[in-house]
Amino acid sequence: MAGREFRIGIVGASSLAGKELSDSLADSTLADCDITLLDDDDTAGLMTTAGDEVSFIQKIEPESFAGLDFVFFAGGPANTLKYWKTARMAGASIIDMTGALEAEPAVVVRAPWAALSAATPENEQTHPNTREPDLTTPAVVSAHPAALMFLMVIDRLHARRPLRAAAATVFEPVSQHGRAAMDELHQQTVSLLSFQTLPREQFDAQVAFNLLPSLGDAAKVNLAAAKSRIASHYAALSAGVLPQLALNLIQAPVFHGYVASLLVELQRPATIAQMEEAVVGDPVDLVDALSDPPSNLSAAGQPDLLLQITPASSGAAHPKNAPSNRFWLWLAADNLKLAALNAIACASELRRLRPQGKVQ
Repeated sequence: MAGREFRIGIVGASSLAGKELSDSLADSTLADCDITLLDDDDTAGLMTTAGDEVSFIQKIEPESFAGLDFVFFAGGPANTLKYWKTARMAGASIIDMTGALEAEPAVVVRAPWAALSAATPENEQTHPNTREPDLTTPAVVSAHPAALMFLMVIDRLHARRPLRAAAATVFEPVSQHGRAAMDELHQQTVSLLSFQTLPREQFDAQVAFNLLPSLGDAAKVNLAAAKSRIASHYAALSAGVLPQLALNLIQAPVFHGYVASLLVELQRPATIAQMEEAVVGDPVDLVDALSDPPSNLSAAGQPDLLLQITPASSGAAHPKNAPSNRFWLWLAADNLKLAALNAIACASELRRLRPQGKVQ
């Protein structure tokens, strides 16, 4: 193919994940590719940007996938299930950011952005969903961004400071559930401040100014499914090498960004300096105790994972620099940015399977 190397399609281009993906592609190794933005009827024809270029969102049609090398599914799971086989039949490599294809035969979950050492070739036989994609792989599911956070940190720690146990509480931002959930949190906040009835279509509960471990029975947002997906991605990609992760998920009244409290117990004591040395390196940005702790606000728009480490002491204050067996890790990351970066890394893995210089 003359000119640009590959052609990319983004299904769900108007979604929060789709918009972040198109912006992140402009700064990636796929920046020179042609991008086609695709979505449902109600957004077709809207003008938007793909990186630095102005573009129009096109209506999804079966013929939309002709000539595309990669198709990212970044909108609703229903569209993924409806169109992924059509895109596959047209010759495109499929990257699923919605998780809709996890149960499909031979589909693999990937986390190349996290650069894990746990899922080595030696254990891929017993954990087939960690294997690298090949020409028989029908689609790749991009790992959940919260799972990426834990995989990367625990993988690095366990390699240098072996862990006995790990447990985490994750605070879920509403942007992880899409634009409708974002709108409902905004409307709930406005309604509470003006003493009006709360909209509850998405959450079937008051999310504004509230923290919830579960939502109403009629909620469209499925918090239990989100927790299960994080846990299953961590378990699959750690390939039995990393310690099991006890996980709790809390719906937080924030628009963007994951924050998480991770408690780790070491097999042998270590100092904070030794812990920091174990996890340091891109894309982890260590925050010392003298600085403001990581937050969803400080992580917004950042490609790095922000991390602060403190001893998990009990009783009297823990002496500075004294070894400890247990530590609190406070993590923050932009959920949409992490999802986009990992999806692009998945496409980069698939790129080596495609012929160069022409459309397959």
